[in-house]
Amino acid sequence: MEKFGRVMMALFIGVIVCFVGLPVLFIVALSGDIHLIGLVLASMISVWLLYLFSDIGLYKKTNGKKMAAGIIAAILVIGASFAVPHYYKQSFAQVDGEVDLFEYEAFTGSGKLAELDAPASFKLTADLPRLDGATALYPLYAAFTEAVYPEGNYPVYDPGFSKVVSTTTPEAYDRLLAGETDIIFVAGPSSGHQNRAEAKGLELKMTPIGREAFVFFVNARNPVDGLSSDEIRSIYSGEVTDWSEFGGKDDEIRAFQRPVDSGSQTTFIKFMGDTPIEEPEIEEMASGMGGIISEVASYRNYKNAIGYTFRFFSTEMVRNDKIKLLAIDGVEPSIETIRSDEYPLSSEFYAVTAGSDNPNVQPFIDWILSEEGQELVERTGFVSIE
Repeated sequence: MEKFGRVMMALFIGVIVCFVGLPVLFIVALSGDIHLIGLVLASMISVWLLYLFSDIGLYKKTNGKKMAAGIIAAILVIGASFAVPHYYKQSFAQVDGEVDLFEYEAFTGSGKLAELDAPASFKLTADLPRLDGATALYPLYAAFTEAVYPEGNYPVYDPGFSKVVSTTTPEAYDRLLAGETDIIFVAGPSSGHQNRAEAKGLELKMTPIGREAFVFFVNARNPVDGLSSDEIRSIYSGEVTDWSEFGGKDDEIRAFQRPVDSGSQTTFIKFMGDTPIEEPEIEEMASGMGGIISEVASYRNYKNAIGYTFRFFSTEMVRNDKIKLLAIDGVEPSIETIRSDEYPLSSEFYAVTAGSDNPNVQPFIDWILSEEGQELVERTGFVSIE
């Protein structure tokens, strides 16, 4: 009878632990932080074992406390093993990530946008072209908006309402091809978007409006300050895998890439040319409650990492002093070297249209190419079209 009572008590304690622990598991699952689930489960089991070991008198046996502590510690270590690597990775700065564009919205008085010394000679009051584009170019076309559009509310993240938004390069192209926007400000289209345009019978008209540098960057503590174009291709083809080959430390190179159809990935693929590209760094990411999907890992500033983006985004919008831009073929990326064409990876960016019937689209683009529009290109921090 006593044995039956002890078993029932052990079961009762287990039920209490589950009653307290399961809601915690549910909250963790809803929050999307699934890496903590193993640690929560291990903690629940450990609490129940603490009672069970006490009930069976394990603590009173020779080395019993050490044995119990060892078992519980092992369970907690197993549970923590699911979380610790994830949070260790999270401790490294995500450099090529999102930035808050609210502070660049037109007519908010933030002082973040470039301005002309006098009111623009061209003004729009009706039939406002719908604008979209890349994150890195939003400060520029928001400055165009503030110079030319009527004062109003243009929320950056509300494409259902706002005339001026930034949905990132891939979605901006998708919206342009769907007729949901009139002009997008982006790098050139990927082969995928070009094929989709042709399938729809649409012509992507690309008007160069400025120039920018495509840059590669590394951790600021990396002793390597520059690479040649061929050396970078050898890294991303998988031919060279250690920084010691370039005068750095004996450390494996972690070469990050960007998602397909993003502006930087499209530019990167063009840079690689016929050189085969090794499979990108992959990370497993939770997709709600639907399971696990593999995605291109966002750049994290490991000491042995290398990534790429555009100069203005990295130096003016992210402003991360934990990374450094590499000189390419012996030339530093700067306004001066872009303007002189010394920097080998400078390229144009565009105002892209696909046959909009808005009568103000072409006059607006013509103004962007005027002296006033190009002045805003320069004052924002890009290089004008000469």
